[in-house]
Amino acid sequence: MNKMKKKETQLPFRLNILFFIVFLLFSILIMQLGVVQILNGADFQEEIDRTIKDTTKIPVPRGKIYDRNHQVVVDNKPKYSITYTPAKGIQAADKLEVAENLAKYISMDSEDYINGITDRNKQEYWYLKNKEEADSRLSEEESADLDNAQQYNTILNRITNEELLDLSKQDLEVIAIKKELDKAYSLTPQIVKNEDVTSEEYARVAEHLGELPGINATTDWDRDYPFEDTFSSLLGSITSQEQGILADKEQYYLTRGYSRNDRVGRSGLEEYYEDILRGRKEQIQYTTTKNGRVVDTKTIVEGERGKDLVLTIDMEFQKEVDKIVREELETTIKKHPYQHRFLQDALAVVINPKTGELLAVSGQHYDHKSEKFSNTAFKALYDAHRPGSTIKGATVLAGYESGVITPGQSFYDAPINIYGTPVKKSWRNLGLVNDSDALKLSSNVYMFYIAMRMGGEYNYQSGKKIAFNRDAVQEMRNYFQQFGLGVKTGIDYPYEATGFVGTEPKAGNMLDFAIGQYDTFTTMQMAQYVATIANDGYRVRPHFLKEVRNPVPSENELGPVYRNTNTEVLNKVEMEQSNIDRVQEGFRRVFQETGGTAATYFKGKDYNPAGKTGTAENEVFEDGVKIDTENLSLVGYAPYDEPEIAFAVIAPHTGKVSQRHPIHHKIGERILDTYFDIKEDRDEEKFEKEAEE
Repeated sequence: MNKMKKKETQLPFRLNILFFIVFLLFSILIMQLGVVQILNGADFQEEIDRTIKDTTKIPVPRGKIYDRNHQVVVDNKPKYSITYTPAKGIQAADKLEVAENLAKYISMDSEDYINGITDRNKQEYWYLKNKEEADSRLSEEESADLDNAQQYNTILNRITNEELLDLSKQDLEVIAIKKELDKAYSLTPQIVKNEDVTSEEYARVAEHLGELPGINATTDWDRDYPFEDTFSSLLGSITSQEQGILADKEQYYLTRGYSRNDRVGRSGLEEYYEDILRGRKEQIQYTTTKNGRVVDTKTIVEGERGKDLVLTIDMEFQKEVDKIVREELETTIKKHPYQHRFLQDALAVVINPKTGELLAVSGQHYDHKSEKFSNTAFKALYDAHRPGSTIKGATVLAGYESGVITPGQSFYDAPINIYGTPVKKSWRNLGLVNDSDALKLSSNVYMFYIAMRMGGEYNYQSGKKIAFNRDAVQEMRNYFQQFGLGVKTGIDYPYEATGFVGTEPKAGNMLDFAIGQYDTFTTMQMAQYVATIANDGYRVRPHFLKEVRNPVPSENELGPVYRNTNTEVLNKVEMEQSNIDRVQEGFRRVFQETGGTAATYFKGKDYNPAGKTGTAENEVFEDGVKIDTENLSLVGYAPYDEPEIAFAVIAPHTGKVSQRHPIHHKIGERILDTYFDIKEDRDEEKFEKEAEE
């Protein structure tokens, strides 16, 4: 009993000791916190202020672009650059100090910089240099009625022209530098100078970075084009750093990690493949003092330049096609300069009909005033024209599949005279022709019979009205669209036109539609159309990109394949193969048989070509007067039995028949000749190389 009482008295004593110890520990902790807060607080806060850590993203060079034979088409050319990355909370006076110090080491006296200085820039500079004097020009009574922005603007407006005229050349250089510094966003590098930065300037700035907060001497880059103007209009361009991301797509780019002054593809393939070409930015963490002085840097994400594009284009062949198109355009215009005064463009597209790989896309424009040529290959996708008889293959196939004609059926080719409609006829009366003859000889009348029958008229009588179902126009368009005529081709490019679609579905217009003289189509659509016929009715998507390659450190080699572009079949035309075969035979006869409309240029060629010619009536207006012109077109492919190349050519607004040069035939003939000549030379080189090995 006594032992139990003794234990009970000992327990509270031990608890008291424990409580006392805990009390002492808390007291010591509170005292320590007091010491930190009261005695050392300022020192610790200064240390925190001294070590601000921020991350900056540094742009990297874009990916390169190669042709199908791995020749560099677009490269990156390095150049010296002076940049400015402002810390958070930087003030105008701080930027002015940086600008004044930087002006000691670089020159900004070129006209581009000096002429870009506005009166506002000068006023702001004068204000910072004479703040007390400037502020005294606004009374307290005036200030009471104005907000801060209004006060500032009023003060600037009271700086006199004489005071601004007193600014020295050195002052103007400082202003030019500060103007560039003012463009910078916090933690985002802004180029101050990257045009004509000398090695001496680069070295001086690099040596004095310690007294230039936020300034860096680095290497920037420009796009370089080894083939100069060749294919340039389709490659597109990128923005300058001054332009930065495109204003109309600002949110799109900002949400994808871009900075406002990042350069982006603004047109062409540079724009379409921006996500691939842009690369991964390098991320650098800066530790800075409160006044912006960098005390430590660390790379937290390694940068990697953009991936490389390998195109389907053969630049050697592309150069030759450009030359052919330009020479034939020049020859045509100079042969009859007055009659061809409206001829300005010639366009050509060359494609592999089985894969959709584009081998060459050419456009040449002639300015009659300056007498100079320019590369306008983009017009092959942007400009649509009446194609004329080149589309008659689609018309005949529409006739087969709609059931209004049968293979081998004949009609008598004589002028068609429908009441209320101008007389329509072929280029000459051809007599009795069947479907294959109609293609070979380019009979308009045969196509008119197909159109009339699709519209419901089987008993045409000269001078009488005809029955016509308005839905027949759209029915024929539906057949055409299976070949890519009147719809998007699916090409990997930011924009392509689909052409004009007529809005008056009446009999006369349908007859015109059947011979390619109503709706309009682009050269790319025409190339896809003939490629589809050559490829047994399989319509494949045309494409510029062959493959994507990962970048490698070496500047002179391609990296491993990242992605291939496979052949994509968009559709198989819903037509009997035997009917497609019959149109293919008709196209062969056009090019290879005596009397064929292109036989003069292609008969006897050992590469076994096939295709279709076209002439469409067109008009232009000069001083309010309508003048008749013609569009000359040609589509074709070779070899006929195993096609590996298809092409389309159009030259709009040529002179009339009596004055014209056969520009479409000459371009088409020279394109095929050149393609097979290059192929033969390469095969011989390959054979000799293998023999040596």
